[in-house]
Amino acid sequence: MNDSKAILAIAKKTIETESASINHLGTLLNEQFSDAVNCILESKGRVIVSGIGKSAIIASKIVATLNSTGTPAIFMHAGDAIHGDLGTIQEEDVVICISKSGSTPEIKMLVPLIKRGTNKLIAMTGNIESYLAKEAHFVLNTYVAKEACPNNLAPTTSTTAQLVMGDALAICLLKIKGFSSKDFAKYHPGGSLGKRLYLRVSDIVGTNQKPQVPIDADVKKVIVEISEKMLGVTAVTEGDDIVGIVTDGDIRRMLNKYDNISGLTARDIMTSNPKTISVNVLAIEALELMQEKGISQLLGVDGKKYMGVVHLHNLINEGIL
Repeated sequence: MNDSKAILAIAKKTIETESASINHLGTLLNEQFSDAVNCILESKGRVIVSGIGKSAIIASKIVATLNSTGTPAIFMHAGDAIHGDLGTIQEEDVVICISKSGSTPEIKMLVPLIKRGTNKLIAMTGNIESYLAKEAHFVLNTYVAKEACPNNLAPTTSTTAQLVMGDALAICLLKIKGFSSKDFAKYHPGGSLGKRLYLRVSDIVGTNQKPQVPIDADVKKVIVEISEKMLGVTAVTEGDDIVGIVTDGDIRRMLNKYDNISGLTARDIMTSNPKTISVNVLAIEALELMQEKGISQLLGVDGKKYMGVVHLHNLINEGIL
C-alpha cells in the first residue's frame, strides 16, 4: 500500500499549483474581457462555444453555465465544425474558441471559416501570441505557468483556468442582465435546487393533515390529535385565532410534572404565541426560521387563518435540507 502522507502531499501540491494559477488569472483581466462581455450583451444571437480535446469538455461546461444563467449558448466541437457542424453558427451569433496553445490544426482551419461571416470571435487561450489570439476580435488570456501534472503535459491547471474564466464571463453577464433567483428557478425546476427556488410552504402544508384542538380540549383529546395527525404537534385555537401550540415534547414534560393529568386542558400545557409562517413564502424560508429558532415545526398561516403544519421532516423529504 502506498504511503498516505505521500499521497496527501501530492494532492496538496496539485491544489496549491492550481490555486496559484487561478489567483494569477485575475491579474490578466483587461478591457478585452469587458469588451467581450459587452459584445455578447449587444448580440441578438447566441453564444457558440467551441474547442478541441480537453478544451472541448470545458467548452461544453461553459455552455451549460451560460444557458442556466440566462445567456443562450450552444456547444460546437471544433473537429466536427470543419466536417459539417459549421452550420450551427447563425449570422448574429458570437463565437468563443477555447485553446490552450491557440494553434492546433483544427483551430487554424476553423477560424478563417468563422471570419468569413459577420460573427465576432472571442479567443480564450493561454498564448496571446498564437494564431487564434491574433485573429480574434477579443482575447481572454488564460495563461498558466505550468500544469499541475508533474510532466507538465496533462491539461490540468490550464483547463481549470479556462473553466474559471468561463464562470467569470457567465457571472458578469448574469449580474449585468439582472438575472434574479426567480429567473434562475425557471431554468432549474428539477431537483433540490429547483425546489429551493419555487416550492412554497403551501405546497407542503396542503399535503399534511391539519392538527387542531380548541383551547379547552382535555389532555386526552390533545394526545389523540397529535398521535392521529402524525406531525408531533397540534395547533391550539380559540375561535378562528391561533393561541398556542402543543408538541409531543410538551406532552412528555406534562407527564413528568403531573402525577394526575385528569382535568388538564390544552390551555394548561400549550406554548403561547407559537412561531408561524405565511404559507405564501418559499419553503426554504421555513427551513431557515426553524434553524434560527431551533424548532422542528411551524404553523402555516394565510393572513391570520390557520392552514396547517410544516415539519422539518417535510423539508428533508423534499430534499431542501
